[in-house]
Amino acid sequence: MSLTHRRSDRSTRRRPAAPAPATGTDGPRRADRSPGASRRNPAWASKSAVNAILVIGALYSVFPLIWLVTAAAKSPNNLLGTSMFQVDGAAIGDNIQRVLDQDDGIFLTWFGNSFLYAGAGALGSTIICVAAGYAFDKYRFPFREKLFGFVLVGVLVPVSALALPMYLLASKAGVNNSYWAVFVPSLLNPFGVYLARIFSRSYIPDEVIEAARMDGASDLRVFRSVGLPMMVPGFVTIFLFQFVTIWNNFFLPLVMLSDRKLFPVSLGLYTWNGNTTQSPEFYPLVITGSLLAVLPLIVAFIALQRYWRSGLTMGSVK
Repeated sequence: MSLTHRRSDRSTRRRPAAPAPATGTDGPRRADRSPGASRRNPAWASKSAVNAILVIGALYSVFPLIWLVTAAAKSPNNLLGTSMFQVDGAAIGDNIQRVLDQDDGIFLTWFGNSFLYAGAGALGSTIICVAAGYAFDKYRFPFREKLFGFVLVGVLVPVSALALPMYLLASKAGVNNSYWAVFVPSLLNPFGVYLARIFSRSYIPDEVIEAARMDGASDLRVFRSVGLPMMVPGFVTIFLFQFVTIWNNFFLPLVMLSDRKLFPVSLGLYTWNGNTTQSPEFYPLVITGSLLAVLPLIVAFIALQRYWRSGLTMGSVK
């Protein structure tokens, strides 16, 4: 047989076709199916564990408030002799009325003092913190970082350690046992300065500051009209932190004040609680007064929470 005939014969041979993929009711089978693919996804277990921890944390945080509501709704005779969730709906009105009438309505005086200390103190402190944080972020001056580090040292010092020195300073200035003895120390908030600098760096672009200065705006005008509106979420956050801190402040008024008419609600409830050993009828007053003292904090957080979700579009540039 010739060589040409052999080549033509080889070319006419057909190669065997590749085997077709096996098919079934579920379509083509996957050759690379992992052995554990049919098992439960481990991400589901992790997500369930995280959600369970969050639920337990939420219940742990809300449980004291639930107990406070149920205890305030009990009559004095049923307060200590019934289960926690057994309430008397008609008793909460009587308890509130007793709190307002006790000692010629001094609870309202304490409540007003707390609003004055916390509202004015938190507002003044927030303005100072935002201005200081803005200055530390946008201005370049000698020893800037060292001064900022010195401010951060104040975060490490507990407030209780400063109570006695502040009392001696207030006595030297002649303002102890007065409104100023509680208001002036409330203006100091090193942690607020730290937060304000972070918000200023994140919320205010340097290009916006330069553009405002090129338009002829002064530094004060730039801060008031450009920087401050863009830092509204940070302003509200610092205000709420400081408001809660001053509202719950106990040790500083205890050291500074001796006149009952100047007490905040926290110190006033403490004096009522000291009378419970000799007069058990003060128990409902303390519990109901504590419930009334928590309500402004809840209202403040609900009313101002929308500002926390504001982004950079909250400022003068969108």
